[in-house]
Amino acid sequence: MRIGIVTREWPPDVYGGAGVHVEHLVAALRSLPAGPEVDVHCFGAERADAAGYAVPAGLAGANGALQALGTDVEIAAALGGADLVHSHTWYANGAGMLAALVHGIPHVVTAHSLEPRRPWKADQLGGGYRLSSWVERTAYLAADAVIAVSHGMRTDVLDAYPELDPARVHVVGNGVDADAYRPVHAPDVVRGLGVDPDRPYALFVGRITRQKGVMHLLAAAEQLPPDVGLVLCAGAADTPAERQQVAEAVAELQARRSGVVWIEAMLPREQLVPLITGATVFVVPSVYEPLGIVNLEAAACGTAVVASAVGGIPEVVDDGRTGLLVPYDEHDPAAFAAGLAARTGELLADPQRASAMGAAGRERVLAEFGWAAIAQRTTEIYAAVLAGRR
Repeated sequence: MRIGIVTREWPPDVYGGAGVHVEHLVAALRSLPAGPEVDVHCFGAERADAAGYAVPAGLAGANGALQALGTDVEIAAALGGADLVHSHTWYANGAGMLAALVHGIPHVVTAHSLEPRRPWKADQLGGGYRLSSWVERTAYLAADAVIAVSHGMRTDVLDAYPELDPARVHVVGNGVDADAYRPVHAPDVVRGLGVDPDRPYALFVGRITRQKGVMHLLAAAEQLPPDVGLVLCAGAADTPAERQQVAEAVAELQARRSGVVWIEAMLPREQLVPLITGATVFVVPSVYEPLGIVNLEAAACGTAVVASAVGGIPEVVDDGRTGLLVPYDEHDPAAFAAGLAARTGELLADPQRASAMGAAGRERVLAEFGWAAIAQRTTEIYAAVLAGRR
């Protein structure tokens, strides 16, 4: 069985959960005894372990969605030798859909997020959002199988695309590399990032995008005890305007309280893991999250999580055991910020309880979120789809 994996992100250009998922899924697939042959096709420069595809020269000045679709056309042309194509995110869905049509091979989609659940992108991308929404919808409805990364995500997929046959929508959760993400106590590394390791701190890690709820966390920070720190490891803003909004809010917060640190970068793992390990609590204030792989990464590092109760997060954060959940109501942002502050403050004030939750999170990761099992389940879906074509 030869599988063509199509992804926008591939190391070293990984900036989101979908890219992390693909990187680890491919490694696990390749490690399976008698597993499939896997070829990776990604956006960007050629890699030693993946075929890279640049934006076609004629589209250099085009809308970003048109550039993605143009890249998809070139990838689709290269997929003729695959038995099955598996695409990740709408950026790659077009390549999978076109390859299925041209080469007569089945197409499997993994749903990491849904365009209809991110309406704010219409303000950012205009016609590009209309095109990305069309690509996603068309690819999902035509796909031989759709893999959702959580049960909550499966519900969202069937709600957004009710024409889909529920039997074609499967749940295979996200995972985490528990060897790469493990407790690493390195206060000097934390201090080198400008963070006081001796001061209890709450940590956020993620992109600057409306989906991740950074502004809600900054509003909540006003209500945290003055003796605790807040660290934002936040970069890769969706737009310059969103970056500026966060910069202004952080500057205002820093003027009123100490211990607020903004690391505007996607840190390498050797720095990120000690930063997560050193945090008393890891905060995930997302307003939309199919699963949220950062929740798993924090748990794997033995850190308690406070997160919004949206999407697939309640399937990862066991409320009261591995962390605390906060209800989210888009119509009452003040209540959400207050809830974030209260629950984060609870754990900052009780580091022993936070530590116990972190240990329970690590145990759960080891028991339930290993990549080998995820790769095996994914391979079973491939085999079922191919058998159905015979």
